[in-house]
Amino acid sequence: MSKVKQQTTKFITKEILKSAVTGAFQKLDPRYMMKNPVMFVVETGFLITLLLCFMPNLFGDVAHSGGLSAGTLRIYNVFVTLILFITVLFANFAESVAEGRGKAQAETLKKTKKDTTAHLILPDGSEKDVSAAELKKGDVVIVRMNELIPNDGEVIEGIASVDESAITGESAPVTRESGGDFSSVTGGTTVVSDWLKIRIAAEPGESFLDKMIALVEGASRQKTPNEIALNTLLVGLTIIFLIVIVSLYPFAVYSGVHIPVATLIALMVCLIPTTIGGLLSAIGIAGMDRVTRFNVIAMSGKAVEACGDVDTMILDKTGTITFGNRLAADFYPVSGVSKQELVEFSVLASLEDDTPEGKSIVELGRQMGAKSDKKDGEKMSFIEFTAQTKMSGVDLKNGLKLRKGAGEAVREFVTDRGGAVPPDLDGIVESISKLGGTPLTVCADNQIYGVIYLKDTVKPGLVERFARLREIGIKTIMCTGDNPLTAATIAREAGVDGFIAECKPEDKITEIKKEQAQGKIVAMTGDGTNDAPALAQADVGIAMNSGTQAAKEAANMVDLDSDPTKILEVVEIGKQLLITRGSLTTFSIANDIAKYFAIIPAMFQLVIPQMNMLNIMKLTTPYSAILSALIFNAVVIPGLIPIAMRGVKYKPMRSEKMLLKNMGIYGIGGVAVPFIGIKLIDMIVAPMLAMLGL
Repeated sequence: MSKVKQQTTKFITKEILKSAVTGAFQKLDPRYMMKNPVMFVVETGFLITLLLCFMPNLFGDVAHSGGLSAGTLRIYNVFVTLILFITVLFANFAESVAEGRGKAQAETLKKTKKDTTAHLILPDGSEKDVSAAELKKGDVVIVRMNELIPNDGEVIEGIASVDESAITGESAPVTRESGGDFSSVTGGTTVVSDWLKIRIAAEPGESFLDKMIALVEGASRQKTPNEIALNTLLVGLTIIFLIVIVSLYPFAVYSGVHIPVATLIALMVCLIPTTIGGLLSAIGIAGMDRVTRFNVIAMSGKAVEACGDVDTMILDKTGTITFGNRLAADFYPVSGVSKQELVEFSVLASLEDDTPEGKSIVELGRQMGAKSDKKDGEKMSFIEFTAQTKMSGVDLKNGLKLRKGAGEAVREFVTDRGGAVPPDLDGIVESISKLGGTPLTVCADNQIYGVIYLKDTVKPGLVERFARLREIGIKTIMCTGDNPLTAATIAREAGVDGFIAECKPEDKITEIKKEQAQGKIVAMTGDGTNDAPALAQADVGIAMNSGTQAAKEAANMVDLDSDPTKILEVVEIGKQLLITRGSLTTFSIANDIAKYFAIIPAMFQLVIPQMNMLNIMKLTTPYSAILSALIFNAVVIPGLIPIAMRGVKYKPMRSEKMLLKNMGIYGIGGVAVPFIGIKLIDMIVAPMLAMLGL
């Protein structure tokens, strides 16, 4: 899909880089930093070490440093201060990059919002040109060819083609008309044929386009429950290590060792979960960004995150699992009739039929060698299908009457003309019904020639996609108004786990509640007014942009492309968001464990020589160990920004297997990378410090 490709595009441009650098400095404001407690602690440490750069003996460090001069200690404090500053700056940069991608997309969307002139219809029926910004909910406007639709609304009169490429990116116009499930229009789109009379359904600034712009700019983003829980854990770990570091100072003094305050601050920053603390916000923003780039408006971050926890997916059959139009699949002649005869008459009876079924009969017939065609100058009287006759067909100039339609209607047509019903007709009709198809009986005057097999075709690739969902433990349930026999056939062909036949709107709500009662997270798609209650009940409700206003207001996501199958990809985006957060959290914690073994033995080896046995990395001095770990702690954040932005590569698999895989990659990697990185940095830093006497 084109939208999937959008997610793999270059994640940072010159414009985004420029705004991200500016944003990184702007976010240094302590009032903003307090929203991220972990990084606020780092910034506080930076301010204290900055003060120590000017007053190195503020806490008596020079007097108890074991021979280090004030100048040497000042240089050491400067190094620590610079690294802490860079650490905070890199964390802010990660968040700013994520926001910058959203703002860049918002600017593109804003280009579709112009100061449009709307033709407001007054109570007396006359028109008045007003600015689109003046329109209120309930106003009625008329939009003609090549004019922009001023705001979201419902078509109350007319039928027209609408170009939605400004929002969806798709160039093919779509049909919008009054009544039914395709009456909703979006502000900023263009009428390219005919005209539409529209009742405005949103106040200025509250359209879906406005909501999308606000969403991608991050203006209305709130932390999700999982984010809050993880943030609480990070704060708890930070408080614990803060207590440990504060307690370490008097213990060191009691042992006759003086540890410089800058060293204690550096140690604390290395031990608290700064890596995930610096990336957590960026991961959440990037997850929302991936959804909006997929052309889905999420009303909240919670909706996106809920996608990752979905256990049950409820899908409509028509338009989601199947194409929705029953198309010709085969021809079954009755005894005594050749298949070619049936094909020829079926095509001839459908030449004037502009329905999808009629066109598919002609196409399939010609693929099977039918030569029937309308001759030049030949007159055909097309007989349209009606609810009363339940048949359609043509009357030829030579008097031949061709009909195709429901079995009972064709039987009556034939017997009224003195014809007989073939004995094997019932068996053919029954066999097609068992296949889940629709039988269309074909006759010419008083003779029945056979049956056309119409099939509601399952969309290609769905079997594999449902299998992928099954692999990650998501159950799929198909809802359809078909009879149980047809429903079972389609469900088996599509590969869904269950189905509800002869389904009514209330049945969907009942099924959703039943699944939720078992503690499951339920997702569903819908586009009609009758889907609104179920969309509101579901944990993840995705409404089609082409659907009714009621459906869009009830859902917590709106698909601007109106592709019902997109729910499958949206669920995978939600999964990717959770996996990315979990993987980087695992890496961060493993990273911290490695730093414990890197720093602590080196710090105490001078006082407790036996600690040198634990200095498995053979770091040169306590000062080089501290600075090496601190430098690594700073550079690892920007190093992980691409993963936070693009997300951890997601492959459907069971949660147990996924956990083991991520523990292996990000857990072991989180331990190994710091050991290698800190040792390499120590090899560079140690000689420099030796020259300074450290």
